[in-house]
Amino acid sequence: MKHLLIIEDEILIQQSLKKLFERKGFLVDVSASGKLAIDMILTKEYDRIICDLMLQDISGFDVIEESKKKYSTQDISEKFVIMTAYSSPQVLNKANSYQCRLLNKPFDDLEHAMKVMTE
Repeated sequence: MKHLLIIEDEILIQQSLKKLFERKGFLVDVSASGKLAIDMILTKEYDRIICDLMLQDISGFDVIEESKKKYSTQDISEKFVIMTAYSSPQVLNKANSYQCRLLNKPFDDLEHAMKVMTE
């Protein structure tokens, strides 16, 4: 069973994704706080980490940087999916520097978004 972490401070989005993934058989942890998510990442094992870029306390990029204490650059590129409503050229360049997948919110195609998040 794949273990996912969803880091999203918009509770409706967070809980909707959690329910969708649980229905598909995934084990799902959630966090609305980037700082709490870092603690979770450093103490648990996740197959995929789905992280909103603009969190209330820190950015998704800050979460990725702190994750380097545990994961290699290769691990980060495989594990992290960044979600954002702000896909400026600067954001795209930064995401590309981590080689992470990037999803724009709102999702145009939920099935496609779920595939990106889990494959």
